[in-house]
Amino acid sequence: MAERIDWHPYFMNIAKEVSSRSTCPRKHVGAVIVRDRRILSTGYNGSLKGLAHCDDVGCLMEDGHCIATVHAEANAILQAAMNGVRIEGGEIYTTASPCWGCFKLIANAGIQAIYFGEFYREKRILDYAERIGIELVGL
Repeated sequence: MAERIDWHPYFMNIAKEVSSRSTCPRKHVGAVIVRDRRILSTGYNGSLKGLAHCDDVGCLMEDGHCIATVHAEANAILQAAMNGVRIEGGEIYTTASPCWGCFKLIANAGIQAIYFGEFYREKRILDYAERIGIELVGL
């Protein structure tokens, strides 16, 4: 009998699969919001609703970042809100650690833990996660 996969790799694998829907060629990011081992919402980085995707028209660059996309974590939070799903007290799994803007959204949404694949740029989240009691774990 095969051994069952542990919860953290299970949800991170799902976040990686979600990232395959990303439409920005610069970075594919996926996010999964979970509470009590149940998936509440998912998101990936992509263009504003109704606009052309970076894959099709290119990236809109500013200060070395594509600003045309809505980030995966923000899209997961928005999807939950649009569907009336309470995410407070949940956890988020994301393939890359959140930017400062997404970190603030995660914190104010009441998410208690952030599990991430690769660390991506924003060192300030390390200090702030500790200060406000959000568990921040690299997988």
